[in-house]
Amino acid sequence: MMRIDVLTIFPHVFESPLQESIVRRARENDLIEIHICDFRDYAPDKHRKVDDYPYGGGPGMVLRPEPIAACLTDIFEEYGQGKTILLSPQGRQFTQELAKSWAAEDHLIIICGHYKGVDERIRLRYVHDEISIGDYVLTGGELPALVLIDAVTRLVPGVIGDLESAEGDSFFEGLLDHPHYTRPEEFHGMRVPDVLLSGHHEHIRKWRRKESLRRTYENRPELLEEAQLNKEDLLFLEEIRMNFETTQEV
Repeated sequence: MMRIDVLTIFPHVFESPLQESIVRRARENDLIEIHICDFRDYAPDKHRKVDDYPYGGGPGMVLRPEPIAACLTDIFEEYGQGKTILLSPQGRQFTQELAKSWAAEDHLIIICGHYKGVDERIRLRYVHDEISIGDYVLTGGELPALVLIDAVTRLVPGVIGDLESAEGDSFFEGLLDHPHYTRPEEFHGMRVPDVLLSGHHEHIRKWRRKESLRRTYENRPELLEEAQLNKEDLLFLEEIRMNFETTQEV
């Protein structure tokens, strides 16, 4: 079973999201165990103060090191030193590859940054990885922590019964997912592509792969630089490029 510890000063943010959908089922099936730790409980003073003014002056507040360190020490002593992740705007970008890697871990520890961030000595002493979910600023690390938990949980072995459901997701192979259709066959004058109604599995496979490549080319072309492409993919891409250039000319 994977254990995830989350250090935060806003524990109530996690109550509803962790009780829904795949994460809830994973917890009920004893595939993951999630513990939310309010490190305000480890503050050294009676007012439970966890932040202070930055040395050197400037706006904002900084999370003090003592409460976070004390909380981490308790976790380490009881459950061992898991992979410790700090969520902050300065971190490297969270990706599907990281999610797949962390899904194989036995123990993740997530520190939710806040205010102007955590005291640098926490990062230097305890943190294995510093992560951002995008080039924008949020109020704190709680929402990114939920994103990380959801992305990792769905990749833990046994969480999703049909592994193909996870393997077909966008980014699993470095590409965006192909379009999906369900009933009815016609909706507001738009029909499901004939190939999907044909029952011809090889034609369907090729259509889906080509549409995946098309979406990636049009929306996230930089992903193609790292994707593992075979000869068929390269032929599809050449056709997609030619069609795209022709459309642009018109």
